[in-house]
Amino acid sequence: MVKAGANADISKKSVYRVQGLTCADCAMQFERNVKDLKSVQDAQVNFGASKITVYGDATIEDLEKAGAFDGIKVYPEKQQAVVAKEPFWKKKTTIRTAISSVFLLIGYILSNQLGEENTITVLAFASSILIGGYALFIKGLRNLVRLRFDMNTLMTVAILGAAAIGEWGEGAVVVFLFAISEALESYSMEKARQSIRSLMDIAPKEATIRRGNQEMQVPVEEIQIGDVMLIKPGQKIAMDGTVVNGNSSVNQATITGESIPVSKTVGDEVFAGTINEEGFLEVEVTKTVEDTTIAKIIHLVEEAQAERAPSQAFVDKFAKYYTPTIMLLALGVILVPPLFFNGDWNKWIYEGLAILVVGCPCALVVSTPVAIVTAIGNAARNGVLIKGGVHLEETGALKVIAFDKTGTLTKGLPEVTDFVSLTNRDEKELLAIAAAIEKWSQHPLASSIIRKAEEEEINLEEWKATDFSSITGKGAKATVINTLYYIGSPKLFEELLQGGLSKDISTQILLLQQQGKTVMLLGTEQEVLALIAVADQVRESSLEVVKELHQIGVNKTVMLTGDNRATAEAIGKQIGISEVKAELLPQDKLESIKKLQKDYGKVAMIGDGVNDAPALATATVGIAMGGAGTDTALETADIALMADDLTKLPFTIKLSRKALRIIKQNITFSLVVKLIALLLVIPGWLTLWIAIFADMGATLLVTLNGLRLLKVK
Repeated sequence: MVKAGANADISKKSVYRVQGLTCADCAMQFERNVKDLKSVQDAQVNFGASKITVYGDATIEDLEKAGAFDGIKVYPEKQQAVVAKEPFWKKKTTIRTAISSVFLLIGYILSNQLGEENTITVLAFASSILIGGYALFIKGLRNLVRLRFDMNTLMTVAILGAAAIGEWGEGAVVVFLFAISEALESYSMEKARQSIRSLMDIAPKEATIRRGNQEMQVPVEEIQIGDVMLIKPGQKIAMDGTVVNGNSSVNQATITGESIPVSKTVGDEVFAGTINEEGFLEVEVTKTVEDTTIAKIIHLVEEAQAERAPSQAFVDKFAKYYTPTIMLLALGVILVPPLFFNGDWNKWIYEGLAILVVGCPCALVVSTPVAIVTAIGNAARNGVLIKGGVHLEETGALKVIAFDKTGTLTKGLPEVTDFVSLTNRDEKELLAIAAAIEKWSQHPLASSIIRKAEEEEINLEEWKATDFSSITGKGAKATVINTLYYIGSPKLFEELLQGGLSKDISTQILLLQQQGKTVMLLGTEQEVLALIAVADQVRESSLEVVKELHQIGVNKTVMLTGDNRATAEAIGKQIGISEVKAELLPQDKLESIKKLQKDYGKVAMIGDGVNDAPALATATVGIAMGGAGTDTALETADIALMADDLTKLPFTIKLSRKALRIIKQNITFSLVVKLIALLLVIPGWLTLWIAIFADMGATLLVTLNGLRLLKVK
């Protein structure tokens, strides 16, 4: 709904990068301030990625004015802003904290010499409070006037209250420790965000291109589709494209996480941010700078960090009611004992102020986002794209993983495994005849025979097939050196030969089929000359991955395939899959996923992201193989393994489980520490010192606990 009296333009959406977001609370305050602008319809701050999306017509000056309380700077998302890295000791907050600590030290020396109530001692402590808490008081008092109760409000009331009842020294210590905890929180979030910033710095900002006969160095923003990039050995590739000249090996670790360089030649796809190892390449640009694979990864990771996980949604909702409750509890502690039980006003005002400090929701608010931002950033650096905190948490709770077979557990590239000659004729001659016929065929298995002939160094130019004709669903026929040959399924030769296939040949065919191979026959109208067995080879990593998944506690692994049962069972047995479901249509796979969810709960489906779309969409978590260069995989899957590499799957599950564990630990720890500190009120043992250590200590520990996710390999 458009704000009354506002001339907001809802159709205008602008995204800006934000500098200076120091805490989750400041991010929420900034978002509220921007929403309050007359020309703004709506605004959403992404704290993890340091971005703001604005719906409406606000200028950068308007936005920076809304963020003036925290010195926030704003610049357009696509602008190549050079962010000067300010040393920690040069930051204003650090300088203010240092000066504050000097006055705090002077205050304590004077209190020992002159007494805590001496005017000079009080002035030293007051100077420490005002200098160290300057920014805090501005935010806190502004919120207090607007009746907004956040951690700044709580701390401001507590510190000013401590000063009012003569606890100047403790008030100064609270300011100092709070400033340190803020600096540590800011530092840890900056470290978590660095995983994204490192992605942004991967691709070069300019490239050498050739237009017509001219070679020039141009910024990537000016490169157009169709331009030819010239890439020397050792250089980074600036844009996605296709190799048009040269061959080399390219290190794609930045995109796919693969450490072994990949060989590239004419016609192969290359990605921005990857490194050309040894050869000279000419690459035709196929995508603009906004659409490169690395740009999409960065965008999706930033979006993922903005998406609230279930635990974060719970924390946000809890904090909304928690802060006002703490304010009421503090008020009750201040008023009830003196009014009804003859308590000392000074003592219970002090206890009430300590409750305000310990009640700050810093640790609780930061407990989830720091873990999610860190985990998603770590995954992206290792070639795994997790598209949101919700998917991270769901992956951590998976019980069953269902695999598509072709292209996932297998290479998706059929190979000739057996060539059995049934006559005295030379095997190479028979293979050459088969390849000469299959050269004209569109059948998926034809390419495997041609590749086999090339491996055997057969010159196919010497073997010409004429009068080629496809026999639908059964095979093909053609004339080679004045003889009509047939190649196709056993069914074709059962019909072709008088008396059908002999018992001996049928037995050999059955044995090969039981090994999970597809059998083709080569022959004439009179006899079968050779058996050719073809199989989609199992990936070397499949056995190890399935074994590791069972070891880390996945209850069940299932293969869902449209292939025949004998082939599917043979492959399933070879790699140790718990259950095999074969001869399935896409709708059958969908039903299988639904049944698994009903029986086991959380189920992941892993496939190629293009086929099996219904099953991928229905699963609790849809995981796409080989996301690099596949827009469909990047857009439709919840998680994309950027390389064609199954070994990333156990890593993803281990990372997600650890993230889930850390989130639960952080939330529990934050609440338990608060509860213990609050219980100290009953005997009257809660002091401002204990309160600030409970709050700051909890915040620091949950932050450091979240950063442990950077170490998951």
